[in-house]
Amino acid sequence: MDQRISFVTLAVRDLEATRRFYLDGLGWTEDVHVPGDVSMVQVGAHVVLSLWDRAAFEAEVGEVAAGPGAAPFTLAHNVATREEVDAALAQARAAGAAVVSDAEERAWGGYTGYFADPDGHRWEIAWNPQDIGRKVLP
Repeated sequence: MDQRISFVTLAVRDLEATRRFYLDGLGWTEDVHVPGDVSMVQVGAHVVLSLWDRAAFEAEVGEVAAGPGAAPFTLAHNVATREEVDAALAQARAAGAAVVSDAEERAWGGYTGYFADPDGHRWEIAWNPQDIGRKVLP
């Protein structure tokens, strides 16, 4: 099996509200939309973010675990400068995101902050000066 991820799928409570957040608020472009079911956005050369209506998701994948706190994963959007971290967090806030953590210098040498999308999925906006951080930039 190739070492890669093709789709990241998020189960969402209100597909239309979540679409508005990503498309109108963040300015992303949708590639596929099936009303009431799914929205797909190509987020990399070979990676798609799939926003799937929660009921449809559960019908295929199984019940979603629910409880307090954040899901035990994050999605990350790396940028080339500290200033881009602040700008992306400001754009997310303007789009209605809850800012979980303002950007700050991290012990490992980077600069990151976090926001939550309408369903609470955590996004990290990161400037990572190390080789791995530069490797993921366009």
